Amino acid sequence: MRAVKHLLTGVVLIAVVVAIAAYIGHNKVSGIGPTPLLLQQGEALQIPGGSSFRAIVEQLSERGIVDQPLLLRLYARQHKLAHRIQAGEYWLEPGTTHQQLMELMVQGKVRNYQVTLVEGQTVRQYMAVLHAHPQIVKTLELTDPTSIAKQVGIEGSAEGWIYPDTYLFPQGMTDLKLLKRAYKTMQKVIEQEWPKRSKSLPLETPYQALVMASIVEKETGATSERATIAGVFTRRLQKKMRLQTDPTVIYGMGDNYKGNITRADLKRKTAYNTYRINGLPPTPIANPGRAAIQAALNPATGDALYFVAKGDGSHQFSATLAQHNRAVTEYQRSKRRKNYRSAPAPKVPEAASTSEATTLSEPQSAQ
Repeated sequence: MRAVKHLLTGVVLIAVVVAIAAYIGHNKVSGIGPTPLLLQQGEALQIPGGSSFRAIVEQLSERGIVDQPLLLRLYARQHKLAHRIQAGEYWLEPGTTHQQLMELMVQGKVRNYQVTLVEGQTVRQYMAVLHAHPQIVKTLELTDPTSIAKQVGIEGSAEGWIYPDTYLFPQGMTDLKLLKRAYKTMQKVIEQEWPKRSKSLPLETPYQALVMASIVEKETGATSERATIAGVFTRRLQKKMRLQTDPTVIYGMGDNYKGNITRADLKRKTAYNTYRINGLPPTPIANPGRAAIQAALNPATGDALYFVAKGDGSHQFSATLAQHNRAVTEYQRSKRRKNYRSAPAPKVPEAASTSEATTLSEPQSAQ
């Protein structure tokens, strides 16, 4: 009988010890959650597809990011997280806790990079920016807008259809995927803005509006002038006058443009020389932003039919040719200075995380 009592007492003691150990173990496992990782600076964590959680923890341990790998594995098992980890590249900042690490990996909050496509640049310039970014996978050649259009799924030319913006993307993004994304964004912007257009607009299709917006974008970077310049071109179209805008000539010259337009260039008939053709050129000449699209669809009223760059980034608008000629004499011939600008100084976009978009400015002669 005494032996039985001793046995029961021993069993109870063992159960108590086990319970205490389990309690302590549970607290240790739970306690690792709010504990920060061992990080002195930001580090990237790459998780290949198909990785086991054990392999992930081993990588973290070998790199000295975690010092209690077993507790982390038990923590993941306790919260049923180990099999929910998503592959990708994650960025870990100092102060990140074990719990936050698990949340990042379970929610798939992978590291994002960014690239900026600037308003008023061409598809070829955008391709150069994308190909200069070390985190973008190059699958397309630096080729003409028509070839790019076929690969992106755009009818005709890709020029004008790539929406300028700062795009965030994960590791492994291809140039083709990013261009498709920018194309869809431009389609959405056009769909949103076209119904808001002025009823008296001499533009019959959204595509014509895109062409007009690209010209407005190239003519000025000043927000306050966009609608006024759009008004000039709108009235010219209404009066059957040629647009006579230098940026279209420059676009048509392609690689032959070396910084100046000659009289021979203005006389040479091309599809984009609006000194020689009537109406709009066949395609956009750049990729416009939303503000330029809004200006093209809602041009300012007035009587101006001409404008000339004043040299400080703004323009002088005139209603008659005589007024315009006087303005040309004043601003282009008499007061032209070394720091003359036909458009405002370009805004330098914020540097991307690993790439910086460039802004190109083209000189423009009088209209």
